[in-house]
Amino acid sequence: MVRKILFGLLMALVLLLFFAATRPDTFRVERSTTVKAEPAKVYALLNDFHFFPSWSPWQKLDPAMQTTHSGAPSGPGAVYAWTGNDAVGSGRMEILQTIPNTSVALKLDFLKPFEAHNTTLYTLTPGNDGMTNVTWAMFGASPYIAKLMGIFVSMDSMIGKDFERGLANLKAVAEK
Repeated sequence: MVRKILFGLLMALVLLLFFAATRPDTFRVERSTTVKAEPAKVYALLNDFHFFPSWSPWQKLDPAMQTTHSGAPSGPGAVYAWTGNDAVGSGRMEILQTIPNTSVALKLDFLKPFEAHNTTLYTLTPGNDGMTNVTWAMFGASPYIAKLMGIFVSMDSMIGKDFERGLANLKAVAEK
């Protein structure tokens, strides 16, 4: 009887590992909101990391977080690095490409609690009456361990609520 149970557990583990291998090789998390502000005002908040703490969804998770700015003061080449508690970990962001009042693309490197290298893209679309639709997307590769973890919790469920909170904060700052 014990052998049958152990064999059943082993087979379940093998099936789980096989199923993880069939999961997609990439992921994408995306959220959007509409802001009562011109694209230029929203773009200024995204294109300069000095404004990031004013709307970041992670800033309040570690008020003692240490941050540094390097490279260009804003736009391509601007770098923001952080080290904090377990809730925020440590990492680095660098603005790679911008299209004024339209988009900001970042290279995002997480170092702790786990290493990951992703791309973040903010897209701004003008709307009617001075409104701006803001889309925040993050995408990247899903290595095998991420695929395995994704069976139990998706990147969308892990990061999506943070993006929603961050966009709400960005909206509040931009609409002042």
